[in-house]
Amino acid sequence: MKVEQKGHISIIKDTQGSFLNFIEKLTAQFNTYKEQNLILDVTMDKNLTIQDFKLVKDLAKKHKKEKKTLVFVAENIDFNKIPDYLLVVPTVLEAHDIIEMEEIERDLGF
Repeated sequence: MKVEQKGHISIIKDTQGSFLNFIEKLTAQFNTYKEQNLILDVTMDKNLTIQDFKLVKDLAKKHKKEKKTLVFVAENIDFNKIPDYLLVVPTVLEAHDIIEMEEIERDLGF
């Protein structure tokens, strides 16, 4: 895992290409990141499926309860089949945009 801090956002990149191991590490370290908006870059794992993303349902809900945004960056995935409780985008730039939009919504009380 490679962690980069940019203001109120932590970008965590999977450097091993193993989605399951990455999520296990992240879940174990939840308290470290619970007050940060997270961009989870899993582009290194080229074999991701929709089923893999369903494994992070609990993590995504815990992060949302903290009033923070959790966005995955992934490639080669059918974005139309991603469950509603997850945010998955193809680029880090789009992940930043999603976080900014959600921050504005929270500030406005939505």
